Amino acid sequence: MDFLAGHAESLAKKAAVICGDETLDFATLNKRASQAANAFAGLGCKEGDRVAWMSFNSIAGTEIANGVRRAGLVIVPVNYRLRGAEIAYVLNDSGARVAAAGPDHVDAMAAAAAGVKGDVRFVAARANVPSGWLSYRELMSGSPDEYDGTGDGLGPSMIYTSGTTGNPKGAWRPHGVDIANVLQVIAIFELTQSDVHLACGPGYHSAVSFFSALHQVLGATVVMQPTFEADDALDLIARHRVTTSFMAPTLLQRLVEAQERRPRDATSLRALILGAAPCPHALKVRAEAAFGQVLWEFYGATETGINTVLRPEDQLRKPGSCGTAVPGQEIRLMRDDGTQADTGEPGELMVRNTWQAEYFNRPDATSDSLHDGFFSVGDIAYRDGEGYYYVCDRRIDMIISGGVNIYPAEVEAVLHAHPAVMDAAVIGVPDDQWGESVKAVVQVRRPMTVTQEELVAFCAERLAGYKKPRSVDFVDELPRDDAGKLLKRKLRDAYWSSAGRFI
Repeated sequence: MDFLAGHAESLAKKAAVICGDETLDFATLNKRASQAANAFAGLGCKEGDRVAWMSFNSIAGTEIANGVRRAGLVIVPVNYRLRGAEIAYVLNDSGARVAAAGPDHVDAMAAAAAGVKGDVRFVAARANVPSGWLSYRELMSGSPDEYDGTGDGLGPSMIYTSGTTGNPKGAWRPHGVDIANVLQVIAIFELTQSDVHLACGPGYHSAVSFFSALHQVLGATVVMQPTFEADDALDLIARHRVTTSFMAPTLLQRLVEAQERRPRDATSLRALILGAAPCPHALKVRAEAAFGQVLWEFYGATETGINTVLRPEDQLRKPGSCGTAVPGQEIRLMRDDGTQADTGEPGELMVRNTWQAEYFNRPDATSDSLHDGFFSVGDIAYRDGEGYYYVCDRRIDMIISGGVNIYPAEVEAVLHAHPAVMDAAVIGVPDDQWGESVKAVVQVRRPMTVTQEELVAFCAERLAGYKKPRSVDFVDELPRDDAGKLLKRKLRDAYWSSAGRFI
């Protein structure tokens, strides 16, 4: 039986999801999921078709995600920070049959619609529906609240993660995550049906949606914050007696600062789960002082799931570690020559498990990431004598800012399009709040001139806001070798040498 249908029988009146003043119990959510499944079927969607959804965290998003899963469709969360051609690319590449948007993002998706190919049905989850769009409210009200098909596990998904060439890649799990793996992760993090989970990060992030789904599988209550705000998050924790949450270190830092400014009752918390980026040891010390020994941390990727876990009792004992391998994860650390690195020696971190995704319509990218069945996203790590892993660098040229992946090639392509830019390099530099921030290093085409403000504005018009450079340095010439290859390590060293960390 579908887990949601089971909860509708045994936990009918229990709150399944809370968002603001709105609460859905499990019986109602089960009916809404069936209505959504029937609505998509009525739009011609068949098993395996993709449904894109772009919105802040919301109850409508929970209904849609469960309806998509129940109908055997594939959910494609769209990063709500994307704009124009970026949105159109995701819709085109995924082959979405339906593209739905929440109240705050209908206009952005509508602006991208002209660049969308094929027969895509656009759905607006708001009262004012653009011309040519369908109303989510009307689709739901006209759909039966029972659906014949039910699915096992979490269902297929496709989550877009940026590519080194600047084009995002769809990490596609056509068979989803089966219930055995779901239950394994639930056991690892000691989650229970009595938990109350706070979903506060962006739902398009794979881990945010995954941990929310785990709690739904259990029959636990999920409290949703549309977008993260630290003081509001602390108020929600106190009001609903929240026990668990997942967040990137940047959000944890804001939460700790807010708690230090004005303490709230957070004694219900027992598991603050960290991921998406390395968490500074100093922040962990402050977090434990604010909330107690409640931190968990994991290493993983959209493509490979959760690979290592660092438990609460090890957070301060093992500074810099992301934990030990979880059951079922085969991890190799490989030298450039293909041999395995020794204990304490850095190597490329490669994983083999049953979670592995493939890149949709990109067999070349999938093949490039696989080595003897082991998948790599380009991280460099070492393992100590007790089996704890430490991520120390990245082979691919990626910036992680606030837990969000940013690939310099995409930003560099925009900078090179500016007439005053002769050469440009984009790197991540130390940032106390975000972990890394985006810096552009630019060689100007003489005798032209351009200011930092002009280049930042130029990028902001063409890229999602989080991708634009936060600062620009101007140089006479960028360091390149005799073959013309940009020596980014040499550039980065000037900014990182006194930071006390590598990433």
